[in-house]
Amino acid sequence: RLNDIAFSGDGEPTTYRNFDEIVQRVAEVKARRGGQDPKLVLITNASMFHRPAVERGLETLDAHNGEIWAKLEAGTEEYFRLIERTVVPFERVLENIASAARRWPLVIQGLFMRVQGEAPPESEIEAFCDRLCEITSTGGQLKLVQVYTVARPPAESFVTALEDRELREIALRVQSRCGLATDVFGG
Repeated sequence: RLNDIAFSGDGEPTTYRNFDEIVQRVAEVKARRGGQDPKLVLITNASMFHRPAVERGLETLDAHNGEIWAKLEAGTEEYFRLIERTVVPFERVLENIASAARRWPLVIQGLFMRVQGEAPPESEIEAFCDRLCEITSTGGQLKLVQVYTVARPPAESFVTALEDRELREIALRVQSRCGLATDVFGG
């Protein structure tokens, strides 16, 4: 049984300049099969949502039983710079997620980890919740927040998984602060 067709991988799928055409072609193949299954899923860092071809691709995805899973793994610019390997400013990612969430329901993927043996500080978890609350308070639709940790050896040896208990605590904070549904995936 085929559960979904995912646009993801080692790299950001929305950086492909003809992203909209690829999504359209996959949607056409899916339509020829008939029915709503399998769903289309985009797993993305949301850095390119502002590009017209990406917006068109997101519209097509939504029209064909698709889901957008956007990564948001920080609440502050400082922490974003610590854990991400991108030149895209944190503010751009936040704007893209908020704008997309006002048009389509999103799933947020929050990857939390130890860096140099340290879990994210409480202030960072609070800031993460602040960002989620800001998105929903401006009309954004967040249907789920996935709280997870590293599950396989990361590129950096100084990054390790959080304990399941720590992930559950983050999820509970998201639920209580923002009223959002969560799923937790341990390492």
